[in-house]
Amino acid sequence: MEPEQLIQIARETIGHAHAPYSNYKVGAALLCADGTVFTGCNVENASYGLTNCAERTAVFSAVAAGKTEFTAIAVAASKEPAPFPCGACRQVLAEFCPPGFPVYISNGGSFERVTLGGLLPNRFDLRDKRE
Repeated sequence: MEPEQLIQIARETIGHAHAPYSNYKVGAALLCADGTVFTGCNVENASYGLTNCAERTAVFSAVAAGKTEFTAIAVAASKEPAPFPCGACRQVLAEFCPPGFPVYISNGGSFERVTLGGLLPNRFDLRDKRE
């Protein structure tokens, strides 16, 4: 799947977001290794700590469906600032994805490609430490 297609799916998902407190709606589209796409949107809560970001919603939906191999994610918002993943989302992605994993960021007609390793250079990863 081309990045533009994945970004378009993320943009379409923005409309599902529940963001009455920040009014900052975000959509995400997570591409699995088998070509399946899982979407997510941010879901805010009056108890703000219970809010869930679009990226984690997509990852958790994919994992709940038995998917754990991902090849890219697109994150889109309809306004500024650009929707770079928060630290929690970066670490959740790092649980399943290598440093070179592409992350496409869009908040309008254009997009930017970054890597997970660029966003989270010193990730917490116990996989190499297991015996």
